Amino acid sequence: MSIFLGDCLEQLKKIPDESVDLIYLDPPFYTQKTQKLKTRDNQKEYYFEDSWESIQEYFNFIKVRLEECHRVLKKTGSIFLHCDKSASHYLRVALDEVFGMDKFQSEIIWAYKRWSNSKVGLLNNHQTIYFYSKTKKFKFNKIYTDYSATTNIDQILQERVRDENAKSVYKVDENGKPIIGKEKKGVPLSDVWNIPFLNPKAKERTGYPTQKPILLIEQILKLVTDEGDKVLDPFCGSGTTLVTANIMNRKYIGIDISEDAIQLTKQRLENPIKTSSHLLNKGEKEYLTKTEEELSILNSINARPVQRNSGIDGFLKEYYQDKPVPVKIQKLNETLEEAIDKLLFASKKRDCVLKVLIRTNRKTDRIFQIRDYQSKNLLIIDSYDLIISSKLEAEKPRLSCFK
Repeated sequence: MSIFLGDCLEQLKKIPDESVDLIYLDPPFYTQKTQKLKTRDNQKEYYFEDSWESIQEYFNFIKVRLEECHRVLKKTGSIFLHCDKSASHYLRVALDEVFGMDKFQSEIIWAYKRWSNSKVGLLNNHQTIYFYSKTKKFKFNKIYTDYSATTNIDQILQERVRDENAKSVYKVDENGKPIIGKEKKGVPLSDVWNIPFLNPKAKERTGYPTQKPILLIEQILKLVTDEGDKVLDPFCGSGTTLVTANIMNRKYIGIDISEDAIQLTKQRLENPIKTSSHLLNKGEKEYLTKTEEELSILNSINARPVQRNSGIDGFLKEYYQDKPVPVKIQKLNETLEEAIDKLLFASKKRDCVLKVLIRTNRKTDRIFQIRDYQSKNLLIIDSYDLIISSKLEAEKPRLSCFK
């Protein structure tokens, strides 16, 4: 277990040949900016320079360090280089030149959700991780994931073969009966990883710019290392790779040129904190709380759905007096008064002016006057099915007279 302060080019030269099982590096991205961020309590600001004279200077900087990485990597080892769109094409060339094009294994897309209204163009919601091996015989532990919701039961259970046209078909016996295949573990992990970006309020977050989540590094370590293997991070920054290796019983070597980064890494190793992802644990569907009927109502009034909020079900796409317009749909077990109170309470914190309530039933625990709420800019409208059912109910006595 080693942590070194200094330029990784010089520190790498101290590491013996072919002694490392995995190298993960998250170097400067060629953003041409000073990367900086403050801790949550604003007591400390971490920063590093990512500005370069030219792309050639950046390319040379990375390549000579990759050459040292190649030297220290075992023949069964792998390297994962993390980057974004800024210079990924140059980094891919550098990796090809040092490791060889034939050692390229995967271009992993780390996909996540982040929102920004300030950017002109498409949102940047992914980063890239290039996966290269040192030789053709590299360590790899296959990871399986669940089947897609669109996968039918036959695809899971039945054995497949290639017909005379090389087309995949279900295998059948001499009587034409489908043959059940062997037990399947699931679908092999793909090269698109949907792992959430670190939440600003996550306990794991340190305030270090470009910090990556432990869950991301954990997946890499699971793929190409076993317990006791040695993991190297030449740009360890806040120490996420080292903390992950420590949690997973791997040995580690970390290098960084920043004293602040080294100090932060040591602090995290003394008190490792890993944030659990509710999204990954529960699945995306657990966050979808709206029924098909509610989604249909929101769609009919041009409103965007909001999940996991008892007082607001959606917002109109159009603002009123430069303020968002919340929409609530009365639930079957709610009185109208209860629904109104929930909407008004949830709207108050959002500084909303106009509020919309969709009434779905006329059952109330006690009679109250809707006009009491008119001063609160509350618009109450009936759902289509309530309008129709109310009309039919009103017509029943009149129609019975004609029988």
